[in-house]
Amino acid sequence: MLSELDSLKTAALAALDAAQDETALEAVRVNFLGKKGSVTALSQGMKDVPVEQKKEVGAKLNEVRTAITEGIDTKKLALQAAQDAKAVEGIDITLPGRPGAGVGALHPLTQIRDLAIRTLRRMGFALAEGPEIETEWHCFDALNTPADHPARNEKDTFYLPDGRLLRTHTSSVQVRTMEAAKALPIRIIAPGAAYRRDEIDATHLSVFNQLEGLYVNQDVSLGDLKGTLEYFFREIFGVGTAVRFRPHFFPFTEPSFEIDVKLEAKGKDARWIEIAGCGMVDPAVFAEINKARGDNLFDPETTTGFAFGLGLDRLAMIMHGITDIRHLIENDVRFLQQFAV
Repeated sequence: MLSELDSLKTAALAALDAAQDETALEAVRVNFLGKKGSVTALSQGMKDVPVEQKKEVGAKLNEVRTAITEGIDTKKLALQAAQDAKAVEGIDITLPGRPGAGVGALHPLTQIRDLAIRTLRRMGFALAEGPEIETEWHCFDALNTPADHPARNEKDTFYLPDGRLLRTHTSSVQVRTMEAAKALPIRIIAPGAAYRRDEIDATHLSVFNQLEGLYVNQDVSLGDLKGTLEYFFREIFGVGTAVRFRPHFFPFTEPSFEIDVKLEAKGKDARWIEIAGCGMVDPAVFAEINKARGDNLFDPETTTGFAFGLGLDRLAMIMHGITDIRHLIENDVRFLQQFAV
């Protein structure tokens, strides 16, 4: 086996030398060090080596594996250096610098997200996160969304070939939080991106930013929900802001409400603007979570809670008088300069 290992090392180093890009380099790694690679195969053959040769053969095997691993690392650095050199090819670094467009500022979405998080953290909410590629169960089934709901249609939702999807809301984080919970209460907020098949125009993008909240315990009331969100929006828009709740329907809350705030744009009369959705968590959601958990932590008879969701893009547009949502994704420094704080 010793001569076989020497030949293997020579072949591997030759293959590394011949690799011209990262794809070829990865192929070399798989061929020699992968689960079905040559070195792995020889490692599995150690059980057949005579006892008196095991120490010598084992040392040689480690030497070959180390040489190939180090060779891969060295080649990877060399390929990266070649790519970097090619990227700046033709650039004269001796030319004098040109002044840029000036210093930008925190993106308005970042500003409103940070303000919202700070406000809700002061109220006892913890940050939670979850994957942006989700299962139908986490995105729809667990949230009491019927099979024929329009949101589940491919015209509205981005599905992947394996049946998973890009989450259509951050409510899936609420589901995952309840799945993993050890005890009550739960009080979380989940800011993050969501995706829908919307035509891009002045008020719609196919990716947008949401912030959702969930509070679950025993004896959580509609008054708790109303007080929490009234305080939140008055912290965002000012203490005198009028907030109203309109009855609505969402599959995962009952009762459900749309939230409006009364705001005054420059040169215009104050008007009501729809800004968020909320409601008391539907007992059917608790029942589905219990089924997945295999216990009764979220007993629908004794457990109550509220949930809410709002679009951060919409909040930023309202706060700053932005008339076209596409400005938020164009990365124009001149646009960002307006929001320096």
